[in-house]
Amino acid sequence: MNPGRTPDVPPGRTLGEALAEGTLLLDGGLSNQLEAQGCDLSDALWSARLLSDAPQQIEAAHTAYARAGAQVLITASYQATFEGFARHGIGRARAAELMAGSVEAARRAGAVTGREFWVAASVGPYGAMLADGSEYRGRYGLTVRELARFHRPRVETLAAAAPDVLALETVPDIDEAEALLRVVQELDVPVWLSYSVAGDRTRAGQPLSEAFGLVAGIEQVVAVGVNCCDPVDADRAVDAASAATGKPVVVYPNSGEEWNADGRDWTGRGTFEPGRVRGWQRSGARLVGGCCRVGPSEIAAIAERLEPSGA
Repeated sequence: MNPGRTPDVPPGRTLGEALAEGTLLLDGGLSNQLEAQGCDLSDALWSARLLSDAPQQIEAAHTAYARAGAQVLITASYQATFEGFARHGIGRARAAELMAGSVEAARRAGAVTGREFWVAASVGPYGAMLADGSEYRGRYGLTVRELARFHRPRVETLAAAAPDVLALETVPDIDEAEALLRVVQELDVPVWLSYSVAGDRTRAGQPLSEAFGLVAGIEQVVAVGVNCCDPVDADRAVDAASAATGKPVVVYPNSGEEWNADGRDWTGRGTFEPGRVRGWQRSGARLVGGCCRVGPSEIAAIAERLEPSGA
């Protein structure tokens, strides 16, 4: 699959080819940019609701990041599941259209700059569908087979929309990672796997060396790392991911604040510092950016600090 482009931009490299040559800049948190645009994200579908109700807002948020310098745009499908849409009265056919539309919105937004770019279709964890904060805990009481059964239809739907990569992101434990990897190996699509971590362990408490080691030998996995975690934890995880797999590392922490699932808000102090990117690159990171509460201004600041060689 080729990266998105305008008609006068020639076909470009695959994401894997680009990662072999240097570092690519991811976007930041979609939800905070949507809120900055005046969107209400208070219901359980979160940003995925806007795929139906206000798709122009999704595209505008992607465009803000593309103009800030992001080369990889992550779709608004993190919370998009057939089960979640069904609870809001949206049938399977329409839900599939909305998931595909999330890829199309990112593709249109990336094209506005005329630069080479890539689209990553977000595959959030099972806990995101529950909308109760359990994606930060894991251990749902489901088997790997049950988790694979949940993820398979949406992964197939998103892959059929032809993104450049699937972002298996904010994964809280090894069981869910194993389930996701089992599903994607049935398909011909590149993926990255990124865990949500606390300290030197997954959110479910497993050692990161073991968690990262799951991808060893799986060629479909173009990068492995962490997202939606404290920036300090991200610093440590980059080294661990590189050492465990030898693959390019993906890293996009949140602002450093903590999500309060009961109050549905963020608490604490932001500690995200764009200057961290140099250390990430030196430790093997090739996909860098931000997650929740990291906006276009921070992404632009990272763009200014990237080492062009990726070394």
